[in-house]
Amino acid sequence: MFFNQSSLIGNYRFMVEIGNLYVAGFSEVSGLTVETEFEEYREGGVNDYVHKLAKGTRHVPIVLKRGIGYSTELWDWHNDVVAGRIRRLSGSIILFDDRFREYRRWTFNDAYPVKWIGPDLNASVSEVAIEQIELVHNGFKLR
Repeated sequence: MFFNQSSLIGNYRFMVEIGNLYVAGFSEVSGLTVETEFEEYREGGVNDYVHKLAKGTRHVPIVLKRGIGYSTELWDWHNDVVAGRIRRLSGSIILFDDRFREYRRWTFNDAYPVKWIGPDLNASVSEVAIEQIELVHNGFKLR
């Protein structure tokens, strides 16, 4: 298969929308993964292959990383979950092309945070303090 390498889209132009939370400046997004689990079944007398039967599909948690800012919206959202007040929000991860036009959109549904990681602080380096939040969700769609 031949393709034009100039048509590839960079992975550094993206934006994240989460419900009514206006939390910009994510430096990294991971977890756009869908995995179909399967079970192996060996049939008696058939020795040259193993049947692979689909069991179900799972969506791994989405992990968002960003530099610490003045907003505490992500912390507050996670803290509500810790207190038993689960607020499910839907959102999108939007990838832009080189002209900043929307190229792809992954829309996830009914997400809520299950893990928040604060920054590693080290006075001997001049890196940005990064917070991380992990969201479970009920799947996403590609548009």
